[in-house]
Amino acid sequence: YEPPDTPTPSPQKVTSNMTNPKNKTKRRPYPEKYKKERAILIRKTKPWEHSTGPKTAEGKAKVSQNGLKHGARSKIFTELRAALCAQQRSLKRYRLDL
Repeated sequence: YEPPDTPTPSPQKVTSNMTNPKNKTKRRPYPEKYKKERAILIRKTKPWEHSTGPKTAEGKAKVSQNGLKHGARSKIFTELRAALCAQQRSLKRYRLDL
């Protein structure tokens, strides 16, 4: 048996596998030399002091919606989902008792 010829993957797919968080391959460790250099640079520039967030009312209103995608995780739906799961568990227990 000879496996069929496989086409060469496109470079785009190869690079997406490298950055895909679902890809379980381990990356090589960050070299200590570069870690130390990066730490010195970060302490020098202090990026945490420059992060200010939105300043205008319009920007603040826009940012307040960042966590909202589709409403499926809103309080009403999570409570409903929890109630349905509890009902399903009790039905399973009832069926087991029969």
